[in-house]
Amino acid sequence: MSIYMIVEVIEVKNAEQYAEYIRRVPETIAKYGGRYLCRSNEADVIEGSWKPRRLVIVEFPSKEKFHAWYKSPEYRVIASLREQSTQTNVIIIEGK
Repeated sequence: MSIYMIVEVIEVKNAEQYAEYIRRVPETIAKYGGRYLCRSNEADVIEGSWKPRRLVIVEFPSKEKFHAWYKSPEYRVIASLREQSTQTNVIIIEGK
C-alpha cells in the first residue's frame, strides 16, 4: 500500500541551506522508490483556516520503503540541512 509523506514548511530560516537540501534530496527519494506529487508555495484554501506557506507531497510504494529512506545514512546527512534551515511539520498517511 502506498504511503504519502506530507511536509508543511512553516518557516524558512536559512534560504541558502534549504536550497541545498532541495537540490540534494530528490536523488535519495528516487533511490527508495519515492516520487514527488506536489511541491508548491501556493495553496487555495477552500474551507477552514489552514494557510500553508509551502507543501510537499511524496509518494512511496510502502511504509517500509519510506522508513528505509527516512533512516538511510544518505538522507540523514541531508535531513540535517532541512532541520537546521526550516521549521516543518511532517506526517505520513496510507493511501488506497
